[in-house]
Amino acid sequence: MQIVTNLLSNALKFVPPGQQPRVRIFGEQRAATVRLWIEDNGIGIAPQHHERIFQVFERLHGVETYAGSGIGLAIVRRGIERIGGQAGVESADDQGGRFWIELPAASDMA
Repeated sequence: MQIVTNLLSNALKFVPPGQQPRVRIFGEQRAATVRLWIEDNGIGIAPQHHERIFQVFERLHGVETYAGSGIGLAIVRRGIERIGGQAGVESADDQGGRFWIELPAASDMA
Protein backbone atom coordinates (compact mmCIF):
# COMPACT_ATOMS: atom_id res chain seq x y z
CA MET A 1 0.00 0.00 0.00
CA GLN A 2 2.86 2.39 0.84
CA ILE A 3 4.46 1.80 -2.57
CA VAL A 4 1.35 2.83 -4.50
CA THR A 5 0.62 5.70 -2.09
CA ASN A 6 4.10 7.16 -2.65
CA LEU A 7 3.77 6.93 -6.44
CA LEU A 8 0.33 8.56 -6.43
CA SER A 9 1.46 11.27 -4.01
CA ASN A 10 4.38 12.18 -6.29
CA ALA A 11 2.14 12.20 -9.36
CA LEU A 12 -0.11 14.75 -7.68
CA LYS A 13 2.71 16.85 -6.19
CA PHE A 14 5.22 17.30 -9.02
CA VAL A 15 3.19 19.37 -11.47
CA PRO A 16 4.07 22.82 -12.80
CA PRO A 17 2.52 25.73 -10.86
CA GLY A 18 -1.03 26.45 -12.01
CA GLN A 19 -1.45 23.12 -13.79
CA GLN A 20 -4.17 20.68 -12.76
CA PRO A 21 -2.66 17.22 -12.07
CA ARG A 22 -3.86 14.32 -14.22
CA VAL A 23 -3.05 10.75 -13.27
CA ARG A 24 -3.73 7.57 -15.22
CA ILE A 25 -3.40 4.17 -13.54
CA PHE A 26 -3.48 0.90 -15.45
CA GLY A 27 -2.04 -2.58 -15.37
CA GLU A 28 -0.78 -5.02 -17.94
CA GLN A 29 -0.08 -8.73 -17.95
CA ARG A 30 3.35 -9.55 -19.32
CA ALA A 31 4.91 -12.95 -19.97
CA ALA A 32 5.68 -13.89 -16.36
CA THR A 33 4.91 -10.60 -14.60
CA VAL A 34 2.19 -8.05 -13.95
CA ARG A 35 3.04 -4.37 -14.31
CA LEU A 36 1.16 -1.46 -12.72
CA TRP A 37 1.67 1.92 -14.43
CA ILE A 38 1.09 5.35 -12.92
CA GLU A 39 1.28 8.09 -15.55
CA ASP A 40 1.11 11.80 -14.84
CA ASN A 41 1.27 15.16 -16.58
CA GLY A 42 3.90 16.49 -14.22
CA ILE A 43 7.27 18.15 -14.60
CA GLY A 44 9.02 15.03 -15.87
CA ILE A 45 12.49 13.69 -15.13
CA ALA A 46 15.48 13.86 -17.46
CA PRO A 47 16.74 10.37 -18.41
CA GLN A 48 20.13 10.91 -16.74
CA HIS A 49 18.32 11.16 -13.37
CA HIS A 50 16.10 8.06 -13.66
CA GLU A 51 18.21 5.89 -11.35
CA ARG A 52 19.26 8.72 -9.05
CA ILE A 53 15.69 9.52 -7.97
CA PHE A 54 15.33 6.06 -6.41
CA GLN A 55 18.21 6.73 -3.98
CA VAL A 56 17.57 7.83 -0.38
CA PHE A 57 17.50 11.63 0.09
CA GLU A 58 18.06 12.33 -3.62
CA ARG A 59 16.09 15.36 -4.72
CA LEU A 60 16.13 17.08 -8.09
CA HIS A 61 14.42 20.21 -6.74
CA GLY A 62 14.82 22.24 -3.56
CA VAL A 63 12.39 21.71 -0.72
CA GLU A 64 11.18 25.29 -1.21
CA THR A 65 9.89 24.31 -4.67
CA TYR A 66 8.42 20.88 -3.86
CA ALA A 67 8.04 19.74 -0.25
CA GLY A 68 9.23 16.32 0.83
CA SER A 69 12.07 14.36 2.36
CA GLY A 70 13.53 12.68 -0.71
CA ILE A 71 12.83 9.14 0.49
CA GLY A 72 9.50 8.39 -1.19
CA LEU A 73 10.87 6.75 -4.33
CA ALA A 74 13.59 4.95 -2.35
CA ILE A 75 10.79 3.37 -0.31
CA VAL A 76 9.04 2.40 -3.54
CA ARG A 77 12.12 0.68 -4.96
CA ARG A 78 13.19 -1.06 -1.75
CA GLY A 79 9.66 -2.09 -0.87
CA ILE A 80 8.90 -3.64 -4.24
CA GLU A 81 12.27 -5.42 -4.34
CA ARG A 82 11.60 -6.91 -0.89
CA ILE A 83 8.52 -8.65 -2.29
CA GLY A 84 10.28 -9.88 -5.43
CA GLY A 85 9.49 -7.07 -7.85
CA GLN A 86 11.05 -4.15 -9.67
CA ALA A 87 10.30 -0.44 -10.11
CA GLY A 88 11.27 2.06 -12.78
CA VAL A 89 10.37 5.20 -14.67
CA GLU A 90 10.04 6.42 -18.22
CA SER A 91 10.14 10.19 -18.48
CA ALA A 92 11.72 13.30 -19.96
CA ASP A 93 11.85 16.92 -18.80
CA ASP A 94 8.49 18.69 -19.11
CA GLN A 95 6.76 15.58 -20.47
CA GLY A 96 5.24 13.97 -17.40
CA GLY A 97 6.25 10.67 -15.90
CA ARG A 98 5.41 7.00 -16.35
CA PHE A 99 6.33 5.13 -13.19
CA TRP A 100 5.87 1.37 -13.00
CA ILE A 101 6.08 -1.43 -10.50
CA GLU A 102 6.27 -5.03 -11.58
CA LEU A 103 5.70 -8.29 -9.71
CA PRO A 104 5.80 -11.95 -10.75
CA ALA A 105 2.39 -13.06 -12.02
CA ALA A 106 0.47 -15.41 -9.76
CA SER A 107 0.44 -18.96 -11.04
CA ASP A 108 -2.86 -20.71 -11.65
CA MET A 109 -3.50 -23.42 -9.11
CA ALA A 110 -6.19 -25.25 -11.08
